[in-house]
Amino acid sequence: MRKIIVGIDISKEKLNVCLLEGVNIVHEDEIENTVTSLHKWFGQMRKSLRCRMDEVLLCAEFTGRYIYPLTVACHEEEAFLWMEDPSRIKNSFGLVRGKSDPVDARRIAEYAFRHLDKAVAYKLPDKELASIRILMSSRELILSDRKKYEAQIRDQRRFMSKEDYAMQAKIWKSIVRELQRRLYDVDKRVDELVAANERASHQVELLKSVDGVGQRIAVAMVVCTDCFTRFENARQFNCYAGMAPFTYTSGKSIYSKAKVSQRANKHMKALLHLAAVCVATHMKSGEYKEYYDRRIAEGKHPMCVLNIIRAKLVSRMFAVIKRDEKYSRDYTRKYLEKNLADVVEDQIVAER
Repeated sequence: MRKIIVGIDISKEKLNVCLLEGVNIVHEDEIENTVTSLHKWFGQMRKSLRCRMDEVLLCAEFTGRYIYPLTVACHEEEAFLWMEDPSRIKNSFGLVRGKSDPVDARRIAEYAFRHLDKAVAYKLPDKELASIRILMSSRELILSDRKKYEAQIRDQRRFMSKEDYAMQAKIWKSIVRELQRRLYDVDKRVDELVAANERASHQVELLKSVDGVGQRIAVAMVVCTDCFTRFENARQFNCYAGMAPFTYTSGKSIYSKAKVSQRANKHMKALLHLAAVCVATHMKSGEYKEYYDRRIAEGKHPMCVLNIIRAKLVSRMFAVIKRDEKYSRDYTRKYLEKNLADVVEDQIVAER
């Protein structure tokens, strides 16, 4: 039984904490967002409240990299840390006015008290996966900058003199070359880290057997799903990535067609969209190409068909991980042949 509930509001420089015992606030504090300060605060809390760490539950919003000192300190202190989705906590407040860090800490503590049965302990990811996640964030920044300067090279020729454009283009091209080198270094380091993690390396190889899934998409899937432990099935991931359609209806006056939600991991959705476009429109043949052409001929909207193909790719990726075997295009035929052989064998045994 958790005796003390601690709500924590995380910011870049500090943490605001609110301690609840039952429904009563017993202490509020402000801590520097460092591992050392948190260890010191944990010792003071245990001494002043005379409690053990197994009697304490800490709840905070998942706010990206700012959670790192808290997660490390809780792991070393063997404390129960619940990292909740910020949107769930915000929507639970109802109609509110005003906002401050101490007030947010109280609201998070209240949320944890009311939803104690939904608490899930946060686990630190593998060291290699954590490093890969950071590198992939850097990769996105590099790609964004590269696209920006490449656009300048393409678009600005008509809007300045030849001499000015030549000077500017020389600068932009040198930046693009440097960004390309840095991108190569990041990709090389990511591949090294994947190879160092046996489980991640094995899963990447399985995923690459699926049509349209290359090295980058496979690595992104492994990191996003924490080696396929965050989601129970493909349906949950499709909802997380914004590929599951939902209807919005109320009575007879409000009705809409099924649409995907904007609450999504846009990065994963974009990667899967590229994979779907590749297998549906760029490949000369294949089941995805045939399916896409057939549904377009029937009058289906292209984006709707591509969304179905994205979901199918995710289903196959989850399937190869679950079965722990590479994807086989003639799986159906082999399955039917095996079933037919089993039926024949059963008939022979029955005749005997």
